[in-house]
Amino acid sequence: MSEKTQVTPYADKDVSKKGQVTSMFDKIAPYYDNLNRVLSLGIDVLWRKKAIKLLQKESPKSILDIATGTADLAIEAAKVIRPERIVGMDISANMLKIGDEKIIKKGLDKIISLEIGDSENLKYDTGSFDAVMAAFGVRNFENLEKGLAEMHRVLRPGGTIMVLEFSKPRHFPLKQLFNTYFKYILPVIGKVRSKDEKAYKYLYESVQVFPDYEDFTSILSKLGFTQTSYKVLSAGICTIYLAKK
Repeated sequence: MSEKTQVTPYADKDVSKKGQVTSMFDKIAPYYDNLNRVLSLGIDVLWRKKAIKLLQKESPKSILDIATGTADLAIEAAKVIRPERIVGMDISANMLKIGDEKIIKKGLDKIISLEIGDSENLKYDTGSFDAVMAAFGVRNFENLEKGLAEMHRVLRPGGTIMVLEFSKPRHFPLKQLFNTYFKYILPVIGKVRSKDEKAYKYLYESVQVFPDYEDFTSILSKLGFTQTSYKVLSAGICTIYLAKK
């Protein structure tokens, strides 16, 4: 993603996008899960379930969950896929703290481990995982191609990448409704609930510049992924991307 199209949560030219994203998620972490349920009307839970159902077909034994946040995707994968291990990685320590509490409460701490880390500079060996997944995280990469290339690197040959991400509805009237809700209503709710209007304004702006649908699968192909495909959810509000190494 070029600097021209890159958007950041805050207007601070002295702090990188990565630094701003870290600060944003650390700040909104206590409100993140509840806000997601409210802002998506609970549909985000169904999106994760559908994404994991698709990944389940590959029967991965080891999974890396990039930008795991509070570990919702990792927890769903542990319950449905039942792999031997899941490593959830995120740049925000405050998000991981909440994720750890949820994992322990659900008795999944022997399967899921959470670690702080940088998605664009993964510390894991090449070919370490059967599957690498991310939900609503790749949009926040400072350098999208570098982050995706790292996901490709740590996959074993034949492994699967699964990305769940917001996309832009293409058709009337949902396109217009989506833009109105995300641009005007969502930041107001976010400000009231989390005291950070800019974080939810950034959500709208980051979705607008994100390369979705064929543009995203083209990037995956360019980076060496094969068998790329996507599945549109909720008439284009969200999309699941799948590819192989």
